Amino acid sequence: MIEQYVLDLQEVDETQVAVVGGKGAHLGGLSRIDGIRVPGGFCVTTDAFRRIMAEAPSIDERLDQLSRVNPDDREAIRTLSAEIRRTIEDIAIPDDLAAAITRPLARLGEQAAYAVRSSATAEDLPTASFAGQQDTYLNVVGPTAVLQHVSRCWASLFTERAVTYRRRNGIDHRTVHMAVVVQRMVFPHASGILFTADPVTGNRKVATVDAGFGLGEALVSGLVNPDVFKVRNGEVVTKAIAAKQRAVDALPDGGTREVAIDSGRQEQPALTDAQVVRLVQLGRRIEAHFGRPQDIEWCLADDGFQIVQSRPITTLFPIPEADDQENHVYVSVGHQQMMTDPMKPLGLSIWQLTAMVPMPEAGGRLFVDVTRRLASPASRAALLELMGKGDPLVRDALETVLEQGDFVPSLPDTGPGGPPAGGASAAIETDPALVTELIERSQVSIATLERDIRTKTGPALFDFLLEAFEEHKRVLGDPLNFQAIMAGMEATWWLNDKLREWLGEKNAADTLTLSAPDNVTSEMGLALLDVADVIRPKPEVVAFLQGLQDRQGVENEEGFLDELAKLAGGAEARDAIEGYLDRYGMRCVGEIDITRPRWRERPTTLVPVILDNVRNFEPGAAERRFEEGRQKAQQKEQDVLSRLRALPDGDRKADETKRMIDRVRTFIGYREYPKYGIISRYFVYKRALLAEAERLVQADVLPEKEDIFYLTFQEFHDVVRANQVDDRLIQQRKEAFRSYHALTPPRVLTSDGEAVTGAYRRDDVPAGALIGLPVSAGTIEGRARVVLDMADADLEAGDILVTAFTDPSWSPLFVGIAGLVTEVGGLMTHGAVIAREYGLPAVVGVEQATRLIRDGQRIRVHGTDGYVEILS
Repeated sequence: MIEQYVLDLQEVDETQVAVVGGKGAHLGGLSRIDGIRVPGGFCVTTDAFRRIMAEAPSIDERLDQLSRVNPDDREAIRTLSAEIRRTIEDIAIPDDLAAAITRPLARLGEQAAYAVRSSATAEDLPTASFAGQQDTYLNVVGPTAVLQHVSRCWASLFTERAVTYRRRNGIDHRTVHMAVVVQRMVFPHASGILFTADPVTGNRKVATVDAGFGLGEALVSGLVNPDVFKVRNGEVVTKAIAAKQRAVDALPDGGTREVAIDSGRQEQPALTDAQVVRLVQLGRRIEAHFGRPQDIEWCLADDGFQIVQSRPITTLFPIPEADDQENHVYVSVGHQQMMTDPMKPLGLSIWQLTAMVPMPEAGGRLFVDVTRRLASPASRAALLELMGKGDPLVRDALETVLEQGDFVPSLPDTGPGGPPAGGASAAIETDPALVTELIERSQVSIATLERDIRTKTGPALFDFLLEAFEEHKRVLGDPLNFQAIMAGMEATWWLNDKLREWLGEKNAADTLTLSAPDNVTSEMGLALLDVADVIRPKPEVVAFLQGLQDRQGVENEEGFLDELAKLAGGAEARDAIEGYLDRYGMRCVGEIDITRPRWRERPTTLVPVILDNVRNFEPGAAERRFEEGRQKAQQKEQDVLSRLRALPDGDRKADETKRMIDRVRTFIGYREYPKYGIISRYFVYKRALLAEAERLVQADVLPEKEDIFYLTFQEFHDVVRANQVDDRLIQQRKEAFRSYHALTPPRVLTSDGEAVTGAYRRDDVPAGALIGLPVSAGTIEGRARVVLDMADADLEAGDILVTAFTDPSWSPLFVGIAGLVTEVGGLMTHGAVIAREYGLPAVVGVEQATRLIRDGQRIRVHGTDGYVEILS
């Protein structure tokens, strides 16, 4: 293969990242768009970089050292990267390569000024911008200076920040190469950045222009605050003109300098409104070419706008695809389900196939389109009421969208607004036998599924599963199931509202629901205390489990339960853990994603929690905890009823309240059961699908069975039928999934791309406190333990758990803590229900709690009033 050291920008397009790097490829693409002007120039290709690297074998050895360095060891990275840079800059560029680089200068102007810019092969990608990682040199004059700055750009692949960034993102230094872009310098009156979508709200219809005088370096380096213009539908809708005291200008002999701006000109806008609108039109053309919102560097010279860079905006949350041009409002499913992490494609598609309503996907998360419900007044009121009770931030976000005037169309009440959120609920008797019957129905259905799926393989398995998904929805959609869930929730709301009105008590239902019967999630936490009781008196078993925990990073010690059985008392310990897994082994963190490893698949996940229970509790704790809760609830009931009877019309109030207490205790525990049923089914589906994947691995169709997680259910079905798989598709999906982790899913998202988080409209909170939603009454002070992964939990009695979200799998941790703070959650989400069940003061929906509260700080959780104070 003949090496090509230089390509004109006109010869390049965005498919050639490997040859000219991200910046060069984008500039080549830009130069081909009709009506877009890009300063003339050329690219020094990655072939030239590889040739230079080959001239210094010592670099190889240092790269080896670099790959072994801890990403947090800044001193070692600084030293090694500086050595590599010096070595590259000291390499004499071979004559033939120097001639190839300087030849185009004769055509473009030998003594003209140039911008010499780094263009790495891993930058300006859709999933990682690497912005500011490598170097740019402006106003470089003459062939000798151009060559010198090309060397500097090559070396800048190894700046300390670029090396650290690659290490943190798992990118091998050897796989990234450096091209260099050399372009005619533009000497602008004004320059800046254009975002074709609002980078703060995500709105794709609002473009933002930052503008300043002179070269763009003044803005990029933070030397001046820019003028900021926002443009929508071809007109400037807001502008903020800054006092621009300084600018960066080019020097006649090369290089740049800072200059002061005349006081009379400082507050003049850098662009007229007409120029801003024209610039945004050019930006829309560029965005259409690249197919996604862009972050564009522009400059304005005498003869109009020139574009010097365009890259994707990587921080925007994607928008669900719709098959029309109408406006849509989407509510996050993850915030309702306590799982805001991205899901893999198989997980997404199976949740969609088993959900009761359509759920479009974006950014690896699921949403529900609520536009129709918001459109007619009656269904809108019901939806806002339900959302507000669950999570006030969702309600506030929806109201924010509704306040934008005509974004949501108005339909008459008779229009197809659909039933109120969740459907209408008819009353059912307060009869514990109804709950028993529902649980039995679910168990029979799951047992039938387990029996019938055993014989199914190949395409027949997928046909069977599609029928199983319909049965899954039938069980969930059983009117009695819905009525039982709503009965418990409505009784909770009634008690809280009425007892506040009559007795001035906040959240009285929190105590009245302690140790409610039939709560499968709270039983799961207590059952692990019983497992600890079996293990505690067996020192060899405790030491073995401790050793397992100490060998961190060994996520699944294969066969650890068999090893356990060989120890003194180990058989009994194993049987206790096995018994627990038989009942709860289908659970795990993020369990709505079928691809997540279940406890049964990775039982070592439970070891830290078991050891905490061994250390922090006395024998018989589970029974004692449950009984204490039951007695507290009973005492609360007697107290409330006697105080009510002392009021005017007290007997009626007490009788109504007694009926509601009986109702809440009958049904509130069942609130957790449908999810348990769903997850039990999921594990049956998963085992059958993994067995099918194993067959494909044996037949050399798939490299590894977990690859099926990156296919949708339908795509997996197709692979089984055709006996072949598209490896590239799986690779693309893996990369996309990795990129989704960097995105924060919004509670509410519009079809314009606007991410709306909502706010608490409250003024009854002390200054500096973190506001959230009160979900479990009481006030507690203690040490904050910020835990992002249940497997890393190391809790002591009295600790307050601070985490992003808790689904049912976290409840074994709840028995050992004193309070709970989460970033996501509502009044009836699992964490809130279990916190009340165990009597833990809890505040949920605290934005950025895991960042604002540091591990080990003392905090006070006001579970009755819904805020958290940081004490130290």
